[in-house]
Amino acid sequence: MVDLAEHALPLLDEPVPAMFGDYRQPHTRRWSAVVDACDAFVFVTPEYNHSIPAALKNGIDYLYAEWGGKVAGVLSYGMGGGGRAADHLRVILAEVRTAVVPTGVSLAVFADFDFTGEEPGDPTAAGRLAPGAGRVEALSTMLTEIVTWSRTLPPGDRALVGSYGD
Repeated sequence: MVDLAEHALPLLDEPVPAMFGDYRQPHTRRWSAVVDACDAFVFVTPEYNHSIPAALKNGIDYLYAEWGGKVAGVLSYGMGGGGRAADHLRVILAEVRTAVVPTGVSLAVFADFDFTGEEPGDPTAAGRLAPGAGRVEALSTMLTEIVTWSRTLPPGDRALVGSYGD
């Protein structure tokens, strides 16, 4: 599991665009090694203001080649399930040539989390994950797609699958 917060990336501070791979900052080289070592990803993202959090976009923008040819799935959550964040993330990942599997999972705060025992009205209550009907099956399908695509698609074809065109 890779927790982006543990990498403490500042706002993008590289003087050269990522597509050139000329990383000057030590934190970028460390982040590059982490992403490069992964075969596939499940991005778990909340929806903020109908999109992904700035830290996630920043983490993706730091790199280019390391994302290319990889396979990813998207799990979003938010008041309404985070669908708009998931849509935005798919487009962003396509730009860095990551193949995103078709099945995604969206979790709605009041339908897929249990807040039993929490203080009523507490906006900081974490709740416990309690997926609604069909969510576990969707997650299983998404994970199966990620594994299957990672094993069967040659890296060059993965980049094409994720592409929306230039």
